[in-house]
Amino acid sequence: MSNTVEFARMNGLGNKILVVDMRGRKDVVTAAAAIALSADPATQFDQIMAIHDPKIEGTDAWIDILNCDGTKAQACGNGTRCVVQALAAETGKKAFTFQTVAGILNAREHEDGTISVDMGTPVFAWDKIPLAEEFADTSRIELQIGPIDNPVLHSPSAMSMGNPHAIFWVDKNPMAFDLDRFGPLLENHPMFPERANITLAQVLSPSSLRTRTWERGAGLTLACGSAACAAAVSAARTGRTGRKVTIEVASAPAPGKLTIEWLESNDHVVMTGPAEWEWSGTVDPVTGSFSRDPEQGAQAR
Repeated sequence: MSNTVEFARMNGLGNKILVVDMRGRKDVVTAAAAIALSADPATQFDQIMAIHDPKIEGTDAWIDILNCDGTKAQACGNGTRCVVQALAAETGKKAFTFQTVAGILNAREHEDGTISVDMGTPVFAWDKIPLAEEFADTSRIELQIGPIDNPVLHSPSAMSMGNPHAIFWVDKNPMAFDLDRFGPLLENHPMFPERANITLAQVLSPSSLRTRTWERGAGLTLACGSAACAAAVSAARTGRTGRKVTIEVASAPAPGKLTIEWLESNDHVVMTGPAEWEWSGTVDPVTGSFSRDPEQGAQAR
């Protein structure tokens, strides 16, 4: 077995993704490799999407997802779009079915290059999110940051999109908040026994939101697809918007939006947005040592 595999550096609205081709192998991308890749500015990432041979009939691949701290992630919508774009370019197919820890994901590339991912159904039960305390209504839970009589953030909507999310509603641009200071405190708050993705969401209209996310296991991220889904569902659930919204990701490096629809027919959440290929190379999935493809003029590292 070769020590190296092919991989691509990609992004989904700035969400930094490494797509690693582990098909035909029995091993996995190690936590040590993830940490090493994250430490290098050339390969620093939010999630690794490792493509493995399918485990069950009727699926195209098993996707193993790692955060930049080496921990496992259950879901990554932006990363799934990157996988679809990579496999569509390789195979010519447009529709894919993936298996992840969070369940089965169906995805499709459209003629305009955007990609839709069916993220499944949201989970609202407090013990399934999970939360450490029982709440009959998780659309508004008791949690705040700042002075008790004038909190900076408070009363988030909590839910799971295959991973735990807390959506804090704000009345100004999320970029105005010191999320890099509050994010770690909230991610690791005792309320969230499995930690949580922390999102600030501003309602722009009955059909649009602006978001910014501190991502569990990744930190301050330029974009997070499952968080955008959680914000859209929570906005509809609390009567702030309808069930179809556009999401303006405040921290994205370039203008771009996600369209999120919480379908009435089956309660599934469908996310549509772009993916972008940056460069490719080879990587050792055990150590994280890598090289960029020579035609791109980069030196082996």
